[in-house]
Amino acid sequence: MKAVEIAEGIYSVGVIDWNIRDFHGYSTEKGSSYNAYLIVDEKVVLIDTVKKEFTDRMLENIASVIDPKRIDIVISNHTEMDHSGGLQRVMHSIGEDKPVYCSKMGLKNLSQHFPGSLNLREVANGEELNIGKRTLTFLETRMLHWPDSMFTYDKTDKILFSSDAFGQHYAGFEMFDDRVGDEIMYHAKKYFANILLLYAPLILKLIDKVTEMGLEIKTICPDHGIIWRKDPARIINAYVEWSKQEAKKKAIVVYDTMWHSTESMAEAIAEGIASQGVEARPIHIRSSDRSDIMTEALNAKAIVFGSPTLNNTIFPTVADVLAYMKGLKPKNKLAAAFGSYGWSGEAVEEIRGHLESMGMEIIDPGLRIQYVPDASGREEAFAFGQTIGKAVNDAM
Repeated sequence: MKAVEIAEGIYSVGVIDWNIRDFHGYSTEKGSSYNAYLIVDEKVVLIDTVKKEFTDRMLENIASVIDPKRIDIVISNHTEMDHSGGLQRVMHSIGEDKPVYCSKMGLKNLSQHFPGSLNLREVANGEELNIGKRTLTFLETRMLHWPDSMFTYDKTDKILFSSDAFGQHYAGFEMFDDRVGDEIMYHAKKYFANILLLYAPLILKLIDKVTEMGLEIKTICPDHGIIWRKDPARIINAYVEWSKQEAKKKAIVVYDTMWHSTESMAEAIAEGIASQGVEARPIHIRSSDRSDIMTEALNAKAIVFGSPTLNNTIFPTVADVLAYMKGLKPKNKLAAAFGSYGWSGEAVEEIRGHLESMGMEIIDPGLRIQYVPDASGREEAFAFGQTIGKAVNDAM
């Protein structure tokens, strides 16, 4: 992929990773991209790099605009290796004495990634860098989503280089929001739910801060996925909505099953929830990915977990999703647990304990049915779902 001009003298020079399907346990069915940006002014600036194995391809993209040796400054908005892995190779190509601008924590991280090999320059929050007709401003965004994270804002072109914020794991030649269409919002939602949800309170504070500063943003250039040039307010407003974690009248029934007994319960529970006018979706864990489950959970008011009891405990796949969800700290959720069992049945109580530890409001102590649910068992599961649906309605 050759460089693509975003504004006069500003280019996207990143690379597309068509084949990646797993990103730290997050399913990337559409692949991803590692975005980097080149600003050609009196001083030539490169913002972020790419994964190490894609570095030569990025340098080729830069070379389609200028000789990479003309780069004067590199800015590292985020030191995670999908954005800094190529940094050492880049500096070797353009001149190792040239400065790499980064945040205070970025300096610490890069010093540990590449000991003694980079000319690192720490920048302060709000510090400005004049590169000719443009002035760049650095905005510290600590813990969005790493301690080193920062934004770079081009005051002249009103472009926000937003690091991992406002991105998506999406591979495509449709590099802009006006070319990709509404499909991109699902990928943006998934990205938020699985990477940034934990930091939702900080996102709201950051957006308030940017508003107070009066920054006009015409274009948002994230480090993954498409560039928001037609309607950057759309993704900003979506982040506000998602950060507030205001739920829909929706419940998800997340379960796994050994001999279809817990599955039978899950379907009856979902039917009972739906009978109360609440959107209900049963999700079989081994037919789904944990990151897709988390995306569905983002705007669900109730989360119901079901598990058979295996070796006196929760089924392993259910435990995996519970642990993953706990780390992302969803808020304002109702919850309940259910499951079939053979002779001991500890799973339901253990799930309830996990849900309580996440701060979820427990709707019901839980439903257990021994072995295969018969007609009366399915009726009991349906009634359990009705209780959940009523609780969702009462909470809205």
